[in-house]
Amino acid sequence: MTSQTASPWNAPNIITMARIAMVPVFAWALLADGGHTVTWRLVATAIFGLAAATDRLDGYLARRNNLVTDLGKILDPIADKVLIGTALVLLSWLGDMWWWVTIVILVRELGITAMRFLVLRYVVMPASRGGKLKTVLQSVAIAILLLPIDHLPDVVTWVGAAVMGLALVVTVVTGIDYAVKGWQVTRGARAAGASKPA
Repeated sequence: MTSQTASPWNAPNIITMARIAMVPVFAWALLADGGHTVTWRLVATAIFGLAAATDRLDGYLARRNNLVTDLGKILDPIADKVLIGTALVLLSWLGDMWWWVTIVILVRELGITAMRFLVLRYVVMPASRGGKLKTVLQSVAIAILLLPIDHLPDVVTWVGAAVMGLALVVTVVTGIDYAVKGWQVTRGARAAGASKPA
């Protein structure tokens, strides 16, 4: 439920903004020394893990303290997409992620984000449970693949690939679900507008 009295400049939203601010730091650490040194890969993994953890924290605080706001509903998924999108692109750039997986996920994420903005005039669409599961799976898969896998047993790469495969399926399925809901919202709003007397 959205609070009608909570200021948008509350702790959960500030945490979400901090997650966005961590992205360039994460990117710098991942690319340091060519992107394949053990130390910097571990640093990048730690930064990514910390940033991903704030997603759970801001949501928990917002719900517990009745600080859910429309701004938070918009910022939270954007922060997730910026963090995960940056990680996917850089992993693909470094040769540790298939480009086609990155492209499929980015097309889905950018498309759903654009749709959310298009339906803002009618309703704010928060992340669904499926969308949250998608984010968790993507984050876990990315965290595994961010590790210095060149220096770890092959099974680590296989586990990361398996989790990413599951994340990809959930990403596509939830994307279709969001698109259908967005279309229904738009159609319903237009129908209601057309039925109003001139």
